[in-house]
Amino acid sequence: MSDFRDHIAVIDYGMGNLHSVAKALEHVAPSAKVTVTSDPQVVANADRVVFPGVGAIRDCMYEIQRLNIGEVVKKAIDSKPVLAICVGMQALMDNSEENGGIDCLKIMPGLVKYFGENLVDTQGRKLKVPHMGWNNVNHCHDHPLWHNIQQDSRFYFVHSFYVEADNNPHVFATCDYGKQFAASVQQGNLFAVQFHPEKSADAGLQLLNNFCKWQGEA
Repeated sequence: MSDFRDHIAVIDYGMGNLHSVAKALEHVAPSAKVTVTSDPQVVANADRVVFPGVGAIRDCMYEIQRLNIGEVVKKAIDSKPVLAICVGMQALMDNSEENGGIDCLKIMPGLVKYFGENLVDTQGRKLKVPHMGWNNVNHCHDHPLWHNIQQDSRFYFVHSFYVEADNNPHVFATCDYGKQFAASVQQGNLFAVQFHPEKSADAGLQLLNNFCKWQGEA
């Protein structure tokens, strides 16, 4: 458990299971103040920030733009540790194929693509989309957020779209589901994961604990 005494802001733009994320953070960092908020000033004053998200990227980007959350996230990344989760990670990229093509925040280079209707495993067996359930995550690079998390630990995923892993120097972990995709990306003070750490049992709680201790940068 982390005993780091600070303020963690969980950004609320109406597109995430914020209760479970906040409860998981309170569990691993009981002395921290965890605030679910859409107030830019609260985010600016926080010591670290979580940027979650679920659902369609079109709806997420609409709310992000309506509430000017993109600028809030960019400013946070400049000065403090930021953890993006699931669609929060996808929203950081250049654009997404979802909903006929959507421009994202362009904070990190990368494309968000659809798994497809004809996804198969290495044995040629059809795979269901969305990718839903537990899967192994392979660390490409060391990082403080992987502390005490074994290589190929299992995390919980729920997604139909993925960030390409090929030729992307920011990819810090990959996962295989019919094809290899980015399970996490990192740049400066920003660490983002496609899986849901708040639903990923001990490994997920360890990652959140590590985030609560991380001071930013790799």
